Amino acid sequence: MQQARRTTEPFERIDLDEAKKRIESGEVAVIDVREPSEYSGGHVPGAVLIPLNTVLRRGEEIPKDRQVLFVCAVGQRSALASEMAAAMGFTNIANVEGGTEGWKKRGFPVEY
Repeated sequence: MQQARRTTEPFERIDLDEAKKRIESGEVAVIDVREPSEYSGGHVPGAVLIPLNTVLRRGEEIPKDRQVLFVCAVGQRSALASEMAAAMGFTNIANVEGGTEGWKKRGFPVEY
């Protein structure tokens, strides 16, 4: 189920089912903001690694032509990354609630 944007946040929060649906559509970019060691342990298919501590200086690597889904382990770091992206002027962004750990627990596909 899709979740509404909280009025105090400049990004959308979506659940795992909605994230999977959007990813399968091929119309979104997925940015994984975990550390490289976490990423190598399995990530959402097609996710590009941009660790949280590098988001602000790597903003040019974040696509502007489609919605960007930020994902981390459970949804906290990705919410911060979403805030950072909004501060850089991005408007079509979403945080994946439940993160990669929830993704794996649901049995959704994972890349290594």
